[in-house]
Amino acid sequence: MVERKKRAAICKVNDHSRTLSDEDIIRRILDGDVNAFEYLLKGYQGHVLGILKRHIPFVHVEETAQEVFIRAYRALPTLKHRDRFKQWLSSIAVRTCQDFWRKQYRSKEKTISDLTDRQQDWLKQVLDEQSEHSFNESWKQKEAREVLDWALYQLSPNDRMILELVYLEDHSVKEAAELMGISIANLKVRSFRSRKKLNKLLSSHSTEHGRVS
Repeated sequence: MVERKKRAAICKVNDHSRTLSDEDIIRRILDGDVNAFEYLLKGYQGHVLGILKRHIPFVHVEETAQEVFIRAYRALPTLKHRDRFKQWLSSIAVRTCQDFWRKQYRSKEKTISDLTDRQQDWLKQVLDEQSEHSFNESWKQKEAREVLDWALYQLSPNDRMILELVYLEDHSVKEAAELMGISIANLKVRSFRSRKKLNKLLSSHSTEHGRVS
């Protein structure tokens, strides 16, 4: 009888977990109520899927999302600031995307000649404007995503993620550094190098195929 009441009490607590804060739910998980993790999963599934859809092919999103939450569950005891669970989970999602590209990375045999005239005109403008401000503004144009989809496959997972976070998603340097788990100074250096690599890549292909000068 006592055991039955105990189980009923636990169920009642779990029923009300939806109204608890992330900190309270995490505390219950670490205290042994593993089922409480389901509330974090349901609460942040959309957020994680949104991140993944921006960085990896759609066909791999669901499977990768499962990997993100598995990693989060296993690493939960290491979370120091429980009130920042969302940011922490976002960082795990970003790093899981990087790992995805490390495993799936394939060089695409798509050349500059495959780009449309409109895309090549835009590309020439980007290459001619070397200032960081001009670079940032150029990537916001309509043609940016089309050309970058081609170029990103030629870059390393780290360079790819930096360009997407900083130049396509408008994250601040601080936010991008936190998501990637590196220092702000390191992010700034990598961001500069990634931008240079991209310009060099596009320039070399432009010269090679003689379509953009």
